[in-house]
Amino acid sequence: MSDRLKALAAAGVSVWLDDLSRDRLTSNNLAGLVAGSAVVGVTTNPTIFAAALSQGTAYDAQTAELAGRHSSVEDTIKALTTDDVRNACDVLTATATASNGVDGRVSIEVAPTLARDTDATIAEAVDLWKIVDRPNVLIKIPATVEGLPAITSVIAEGISVNVTLIFSLDRYRGVIDAYLSGLEQAAANGHDLSRIHSVASFFVSRVDTEIGKRLDSLGTDQANALKSRAAIANARLAYEVFEQTFAGERWAELAAQGANKQRPLWASTGVKDPALPDTLYVSELVTAGTVNTMPEKTLQAFADHGEVSGDRVRGRADEARAVLAELERLGISYDEVVTVLEEDGLDKFSASWSDLVDTVQAALDQAKPR
Repeated sequence: MSDRLKALAAAGVSVWLDDLSRDRLTSNNLAGLVAGSAVVGVTTNPTIFAAALSQGTAYDAQTAELAGRHSSVEDTIKALTTDDVRNACDVLTATATASNGVDGRVSIEVAPTLARDTDATIAEAVDLWKIVDRPNVLIKIPATVEGLPAITSVIAEGISVNVTLIFSLDRYRGVIDAYLSGLEQAAANGHDLSRIHSVASFFVSRVDTEIGKRLDSLGTDQANALKSRAAIANARLAYEVFEQTFAGERWAELAAQGANKQRPLWASTGVKDPALPDTLYVSELVTAGTVNTMPEKTLQAFADHGEVSGDRVRGRADEARAVLAELERLGISYDEVVTVLEEDGLDKFSASWSDLVDTVQAALDQAKPR
């Protein structure tokens, strides 16, 4: 294992891989990353599965078998993706056991087309939980306004959740409230709170991408000085929200019943701007008790030249607030940016889902008995 990844893990950062495919599983690539690259979890999303199913022949046999049973495209997608997630959960079972379920987690997302439908999201989350049938799966629910009550309801059923597509601090507060409400209801329903886990996926690089476009349009020295600073500032302020909320009386009552904190997860940590260090969103967000999910390219980059230089998050909230205040003074509205990012994130995942549907439908059509 790379000494640099060892140092990252020793600093309290759980390294999760933001990718999954049938080839990774059958080639033992995932098992190798778990054994030798500090990987202790996996995240997926519609874009990842669209890429996996559109490349190579790894899914052909199962798709042909499902076509022979006249499986619908939706049921075929669910079968293919949940099989991958279940098998990845099995690869990570030992990790989950050793960490008491904190790590060893594999995430699968409800269909993005359901993101504005609370009841449908709840039903899909419960269905995915039952199909994967592994205690170390996390069901991903987007942090839309409609997603918040779904998070509460799913947690109340004793199901572990990865809340995804979080951009704003206000929405993050709502996510934590939804989690705590879910735990309170789960306790009332007789569930063992120690078995319920959750992460809150706060998206990072996309913030700099969106704000960077606006700073470029200003073109001033002051604007240029703020480039690539907003995303890290936003994440550091999110961590402050986490610290404050999980230190209050409401949390203390749940903790006394064995509840687990909902850990912050830094998502979208692959660097989009080639002018930036390719490990920026890993090295600058090091703090204990967090998760950093990264594409393999970023994982390899950190293994090669990433640096861990102490805690880069705690105690930096005032500095982070100053960055966002400077952006507001330049006329860049934080509220507008995070709203755009949520809508854009949903649109991208929906587009990937459409590509996935088209790819699988074409495969089914080709495999149907003549």
